[in-house]
Amino acid sequence: MKQIEEKEYYEEIKDWDFSKFEIESEVLTDWDLYEILNGVATKKSRILDLGTGGGEKVLEYYPDCEEILGTDLSEGMIETANRNLKESGRSNITFRLMDNLNMDVPDDYFDIVVARHTPTDPKQIIKCLKKGGYLLIRGVDKDDCWSLKMAFGRGLAYDDSKPISIIDYENVLNAGFKDVELVPIHEREYFKNEYLFKAFLRKVPIIDDFSCDNKDYYSKDLDEETLNHYISENTYNGKIRLLRRYYGITARKD
Repeated sequence: MKQIEEKEYYEEIKDWDFSKFEIESEVLTDWDLYEILNGVATKKSRILDLGTGGGEKVLEYYPDCEEILGTDLSEGMIETANRNLKESGRSNITFRLMDNLNMDVPDDYFDIVVARHTPTDPKQIIKCLKKGGYLLIRGVDKDDCWSLKMAFGRGLAYDDSKPISIIDYENVLNAGFKDVELVPIHEREYFKNEYLFKAFLRKVPIIDDFSCDNKDYYSKDLDEETLNHYISENTYNGKIRLLRRYYGITARKD
């Protein structure tokens, strides 16, 4: 996804969250970003959260520590995050605009950097981490929802020659991180009905092609015949299933 297209996309969806789709998730891989984060954090930790979105995950799952800075490229997302922060009453969290690929944070400052479903530049990240600091990444891989992408013949990273996970893994290694581990994450997601499933696809960049010149990024016009065939082939006990493929990376600054 090109950076300008990503910004436009997230400005479009700034006022939504996953809860309204009532997704039931079945996790098949024993790798939990928030469990790892809370395991390495201390009361004195300073945490940088890249691609914070509306801040919901930070407010719900991040530890009570000295400082948390959540950043996002989208003004709309940061506005949403600050509204959510005000309602939460937490005082150790700040949200602000920042481009992950042009970071403007102090060197040797953070104990932990977290990047969730967002582009990163590990060479910039390692500079802002203290010695012994951690980088935690959770991303969406090329083969996410692959049968759905095959049905439409397009989708996020569909034509990429290399999996996103391998690109990120190599970039983290090349930046000089140590103890780098890459873990594939497999999940099943179930939707209660066609309405929720189709609404989800109209909001989430799964079968969209951000690399072409088409500016209708948001799957507003779905091929109903193709989609209905996919639904009939992937309905189990009355629920529509998506096979999700994520990845997790943990790394440490020596």
